[in-house]
Amino acid sequence: MASSRKLSDPGDYAELLSRYDTWLFDCDGVIWSGDDAIEGASKAIDVLRDNGKRVVFVTNNAARSRKMLKKKFDRLKIAASEEEIVSSAFAAAVYLKKVLKFPADRKVFVMGMEGIEAELDAVNIKRCGGTSPEDNQFLPANDYSSLASEEAIDPSVGAVLCGFDMHMNYAKLCKAFKYLTREGAQGPVLAGGRGGGCHFLLTNDDKVVPALGELWPGSGSLATPLIASTKREPIIIGKPHAPMLDTVKSLYNIDENRTIFVGDNLHTDILFAGHGNIDSLLVLTGVTKEEDCQAEGIWPSFIIQSISNMVAAERGQSSIAAMGVEETSTIHASL
Repeated sequence: MASSRKLSDPGDYAELLSRYDTWLFDCDGVIWSGDDAIEGASKAIDVLRDNGKRVVFVTNNAARSRKMLKKKFDRLKIAASEEEIVSSAFAAAVYLKKVLKFPADRKVFVMGMEGIEAELDAVNIKRCGGTSPEDNQFLPANDYSSLASEEAIDPSVGAVLCGFDMHMNYAKLCKAFKYLTREGAQGPVLAGGRGGGCHFLLTNDDKVVPALGELWPGSGSLATPLIASTKREPIIIGKPHAPMLDTVKSLYNIDENRTIFVGDNLHTDILFAGHGNIDSLLVLTGVTKEEDCQAEGIWPSFIIQSISNMVAAERGQSSIAAMGVEETSTIHASL
């Protein structure tokens, strides 16, 4: 019978603290909400570090690079280094470089923003599209002439990488379409080649993203027109898909039995942990309510009101030996 263990007192938190060495965190809804820190989250991260725990932040955010995300951590006064941040933009760049062995002389056409561009630059992958002025102009109505010319398409492009793009436009969509449907586009991407094979990658398939207390179309929704028109399925990098987890494992050499993922979204965070055989901790400060577990049939290992509750773990440590851990409540699928 599926169930989740709900944690409710300092003894519970102390037990959790001692059980896991590596703590993987989603960000929005767990560490912060929009532009504001979750109350007590910074102190909870400090408690984990003070107890020798490794902390890694794993986010589907592809609009910002790790350097840009680090500035947000600093502004919110949450301790984090750039090396402790794994975004879907960073994971996509690593996947292109390390897994797909993307040729150094080929380019990636970006349907996204500065975060993707910065991560491609960091691993020395050439790029075009993205925020370049020529790819962010509106076309005259029903005028395809500028797209039909040979100069409109760069034959050195060997991949299309889609992410969150607040400046998405029809011209950019058409160029990506042409790269992905040209002759031989589903073949190999060769060094020194012109045209031919073209990889198709999506940083994440989040249908919506939270901002200002509301939900808005996310990367998965923005990429839908390209998927529908090309009839090609992209390699999806971000949570809950395998490339993101593979990136985390390769970077940090984690022990799955001593690792926990903390998130607020059943369909990204909790499934991500489940696919990787990692325990999960659902916080209720984001998009998920307690009753959603039964409604969706997705069960985290543990449920906690807020990551800030972990601050009380140190109180629990002082009494756990003498008093033992009180029995915690369990929410069952049969309820």
